[in-house]
Amino acid sequence: MKYEDVLTWWKKAEKETKEDIYTLLDNFKVLFAYHSGKIENETITLHDTREIFENGSVINYTGDLRTLFEIKNQKDCFEYLVEKIVGKEEISIDLILELHRQLMKGCYDETRYLKGERPGTFKKHDYVTGDGVGATPEEVEEELLELLAEIKSAEGKDVMTIAAYLHLRFEEIHPFADGNGRVGRTLLNYYLMTHGYPPLILYNEDKKTYYLALAVYDKTGEIAGFIEFLKEQMVKTWERKKKAPVNLNMFL
Repeated sequence: MKYEDVLTWWKKAEKETKEDIYTLLDNFKVLFAYHSGKIENETITLHDTREIFENGSVINYTGDLRTLFEIKNQKDCFEYLVEKIVGKEEISIDLILELHRQLMKGCYDETRYLKGERPGTFKKHDYVTGDGVGATPEEVEEELLELLAEIKSAEGKDVMTIAAYLHLRFEEIHPFADGNGRVGRTLLNYYLMTHGYPPLILYNEDKKTYYLALAVYDKTGEIAGFIEFLKEQMVKTWERKKKAPVNLNMFL
């Protein structure tokens, strides 16, 4: 399967209603939550993720409760976004803040909490990330507004290029005390879907390449390699779906 084949398939798929989106993304939402979460938290398992998405709980769980909160938050965030995806709501500061609240509620550690940091609010202090700390707390909202203006002014141009830039620049700004990666990956897919493109999974097994692309952008501003990486991940995402086992019951 080629990148262009995925785009052609997606454009033909029914996605005009919330029910269409739930059907199209039935398995995707679980795999996205698993891989996006595991990039940040190695204790997340596919079994636990699927159990929470499908049954709302995990039986006989003995791990860290934060892990369960992280998975449940992914489910809540997906359900929050479905209607907005159908309505193609523009990305705004309010949407970004709500995504963060949805994804990080109950997940801030004591150290950040005592510093006054809260899910759904921009960072109040600087935090080291990669080679820097991102925008200062005072600059965060202004830089995000500039980013959103850039994205809007680029409407009509190549969607994947804009989505790649959105993600890279968002991570460079690093607006939150924690959860920037989760929010950034969700925003990436939200932009793709509201502009007629299929979402993709950034696979945990490919996170070294992912982190390298972020580092290259931080140092050079180069995005071409990241665009190609996203295209590869998109093909990988939907190629796997196409290779899913056949349901024999349909022939019985």
